[in-house]
Amino acid sequence: MKTTSRRHFLKAAGAAAAVAATAPGSRVSASAGPVRRKFTIDLNCGMIGVKASLAESIRWAKQYGFESVAPVVDALAKLSEAALNELLGELKSLGLVWGAAGRGFAIRDDDAQFAELLRDAAAWAKAAQRAGVTRAATWIAPRSDSLTYLANFRLHVRRLRAIAAVLGDHGLRFGLEYIGPKTSWAAGRFPFIHSMAEMKELIAEINKPNVGFLLDSWHWYTAGETADDLLSLRSEDVVACHLNDAPAGVARDEQIDNRRELPCATGVIDTKAFLRSLAAIGYDGPLCAEPFYQPLREMPAEKALETVAAAMRKAVALLD
Repeated sequence: MKTTSRRHFLKAAGAAAAVAATAPGSRVSASAGPVRRKFTIDLNCGMIGVKASLAESIRWAKQYGFESVAPVVDALAKLSEAALNELLGELKSLGLVWGAAGRGFAIRDDDAQFAELLRDAAAWAKAAQRAGVTRAATWIAPRSDSLTYLANFRLHVRRLRAIAAVLGDHGLRFGLEYIGPKTSWAAGRFPFIHSMAEMKELIAEINKPNVGFLLDSWHWYTAGETADDLLSLRSEDVVACHLNDAPAGVARDEQIDNRRELPCATGVIDTKAFLRSLAAIGYDGPLCAEPFYQPLREMPAEKALETVAAAMRKAVALLD
């Protein structure tokens, strides 16, 4: 995300929204024609409950028609140079690329603990860079029982800016995910960031060129957002994306974060609008399934992979 100040970012986002609303053919609609995509169908075995080594993930990605693979940096860090080169050679020979590496960051730890976290993050980022990983992402807790919104915002700006600097020093873009469900952000004393608009403000205040969004169709839906919100972004604003559907028969404000469905399973989430908007802005990163769907986790690995691959193909076909 190329920003120089909070004011510049918000002004640019507003201008992009105006262009999206007025430019011929720019709006996403059910009747629009085919849209070319640049994003990759990404395999993240951890998110679908499949236990696999990185080598297995790479082979399965090719077998089931995925185009990128989520890197597990802790596993990559343990590889010798020879083993890493062999793994990267296989990734390239199969026509695959890395997706985004996920990692949690304990923003609310005390200063001493956070200093230790930054040291760990530097080692982690160095291992990612060594393996050619260029995207990383984390999520932001949508509530606090002790910090007001403003105090929490200032803390996140200060600490995420420091983390972003460390990751940026190792060539990593840094995606931040907001958590949309009301059942999540209303469960604490002080609600925190839970919408795209609020996350734009946080990213602008952090003011680091490598910081952007981790978008998730679930949070986009539960935050009550639309295609126009997505169209207010640029490709460089988006680091990674997750895709899923929501259970039918549950009101939006009653949806619970860890009870989701496979992409295109119910039609509750407007997957077509979500994906066509990503394609329209030229998003070129990974798109992986994050369904939190227990029946999927109970399937044998091959069946789970086949099921997820079919769901992702069905979703991407909505661009045609």
